[in-house]
Amino acid sequence: MSDGEGTPIRTPGSTATGRPASIRVLVVDDSTTIRAILRRLLDANDDIEVVGSAADGRQALEAVDRLKPDVVTLDVEMPNLDGLQTLELLFQQHPVPVVMCSSLTSEGAAATIRALELGAVDFIEKPGIGALDGALGATLSEKVRHAAQAQVRRRVSPVTHTPRAFRGSWQQRILLIGASTGGPSAVREVMTSLPPDFGLPIVIVQHMPAGFTRSFAQRLNTLGPLPVDEAEPGMRLEPGRALLAPGGYHLEFDAARRVVLTETPPEEGVRPAVNVTMESIAHLHGANVIAVVLTGMGRDGKRGAELIRNAGGTVIVEDKSTCVVYGMPRAIAEADLADEILPRDKIASAIVRHATARPAVRAGIR
Repeated sequence: MSDGEGTPIRTPGSTATGRPASIRVLVVDDSTTIRAILRRLLDANDDIEVVGSAADGRQALEAVDRLKPDVVTLDVEMPNLDGLQTLELLFQQHPVPVVMCSSLTSEGAAATIRALELGAVDFIEKPGIGALDGALGATLSEKVRHAAQAQVRRRVSPVTHTPRAFRGSWQQRILLIGASTGGPSAVREVMTSLPPDFGLPIVIVQHMPAGFTRSFAQRLNTLGPLPVDEAEPGMRLEPGRALLAPGGYHLEFDAARRVVLTETPPEEGVRPAVNVTMESIAHLHGANVIAVVLTGMGRDGKRGAELIRNAGGTVIVEDKSTCVVYGMPRAIAEADLADEILPRDKIASAIVRHATARPAVRAGIR
């Protein structure tokens, strides 16, 4: 049996050699050359097997139904049925973790942000013709491994739960939201569920490379009443406005609450890191901080959550039931650093509840 390009496909649930099942990947791209590059990069791993490929969305849907892959790599721009259309149908019919292959153009970045909202787990820059770079192969393979661990669900129309508007003082609180894998959809849901008169300054740290965070900020701006900007040096925290950490930089604040962007080494392997921003805000705002950590791979946010709790602030994490990857919230919850562990659709209401209450003073905290 072959995938139409002369490459054997194993039957789902079996291996040709009898070894333990590896991560089964379907590669979808309209370019024969790119399909060959991705196949070669992935097949270089003992724990990953490319079980098939498709040249457009219609072929992809049929192949997913037939081959039952663990992960799909999906091109954004394809004939007949493009990547976004394919993704929507895929999550309606056959939910499976998807890693998007995107160009670094502004149009490609915007499409990638939309794909992440629709449920794609992650993305990678589309390789150039002839690219067989070792670093690219390692990055792609790691993203496929992470995607294979993701929890994906059948696509349904999102329901926005807007809390009752609050009329009164916001008590000088500040909201910090951190997320990684699966975060764009989670951040969108939380942000669009906050009331239009939400009066706290908001800081968002989403693990995302340079070139994509600006598109993410622009997308969030179009979805809800609260303005969102990609943070730039010198910007100030303002009530009812969100600042998004730019890809490639840690986001911190000086004593005057102005943005400082740094290129100090990554923490937990990422930059921007949630920990770095949490530490900066904890020093400035202490018990007035409300930190929310959403779905994500790894442990970024655990150190920062401890600093915020020690300063008397509040920490809310997303429950496993709604996380794409229960990594960052789990690290905080298991360290007993979370005040509340909630499914995603309950988080906005909890934020408003904490934002409008007097800061709690923990034992030993002044």
